[in-house]
Amino acid sequence: MQKTNRLKVFAKTQEFSLVILLVVMILAFSIATKGDYLGVENITSILNTMVIATFLTVGEALLILYGVIDLSPGYVGTMCSLIMCTIIARAGMPWWLGFLGAFAAGAVCGLASAFMVNKLNFQPFIATLAMFNITQGLTYVIPERTNIYVNDPVINWLSETRAGVVPVTVFIALAVLVVYGIILSKTKFGRSIYLCGGNRTAAWLAGVKPKKISYILFCNMGFLAAFAGCMYVVRLKNATVTGIYMNNFTGITAAILGGVSFGGGSGTMFGCFLGLLVLNCFNNGMTYLGVNTYLRTMFSGLILIIALVFDYINKTAGTKRDVRAHWR
Repeated sequence: MQKTNRLKVFAKTQEFSLVILLVVMILAFSIATKGDYLGVENITSILNTMVIATFLTVGEALLILYGVIDLSPGYVGTMCSLIMCTIIARAGMPWWLGFLGAFAAGAVCGLASAFMVNKLNFQPFIATLAMFNITQGLTYVIPERTNIYVNDPVINWLSETRAGVVPVTVFIALAVLVVYGIILSKTKFGRSIYLCGGNRTAAWLAGVKPKKISYILFCNMGFLAAFAGCMYVVRLKNATVTGIYMNNFTGITAAILGGVSFGGGSGTMFGCFLGLLVLNCFNNGMTYLGVNTYLRTMFSGLILIIALVFDYINKTAGTKRDVRAHWR
């Protein structure tokens, strides 16, 4: 009986709609490519392209759950990847110092954004847009050339090691999703994020410190952006001035598509994972069919609009249910 009720509840969620959409999409692309879409090599490609976006999606999802947004992770991660390669390739330092330097730089960027939001009372949109411009400028100042190549045994191992046909970086990304999913659903800190996103005043009255959580989440976003930049270096064994910039809004799109409410307070990491799968399966299918790059970008924008419409519909339906429950 409980399983039946759970299935009924799940059938009403956005996650269920995404599962149906994913199945339909895979079937459509499989038919269009005569089964090649489900080939091992293509599935591996889909999983591999999800790696960088996963870190950005997790960071953005937590911030959106809290009720804010960060526009800067694309260039924060790009700058951090250049810092990592500079430390390893030019300063001759060990790989772990390169990673630590990148993580520290990312966390500092997040701390600066949080300071502007919490102390200077900037709107998150303005604060993170400023950080976007600052880090964009720094990415062109740090390298003497447009590329910094790195040759390190550990980075080479991470780049080339596979479990079967799946790169080890895919398992790192999945582990991050699982860990943050547990934090969000099973810890007091996770419940505090939901509470702040639902009603910040109520959270404060309940003993939660919203500003403290804001600092943690912005620093976490910077850290994860740096992590994404490091995975970019691992994949290509070099850093460029454009880096992961093209993934700047992927995290936001995947999180909202996955059911994270743009107004904060609701959403899951499982939904984010489904959102990532839908986005990457769609982009991969479009590429496989040879669709123009600009058309793919346009369709990605349409997917974001559809996600926001879903969010609006879910909010409206939830409000109506609450009103009906109140007057019964």
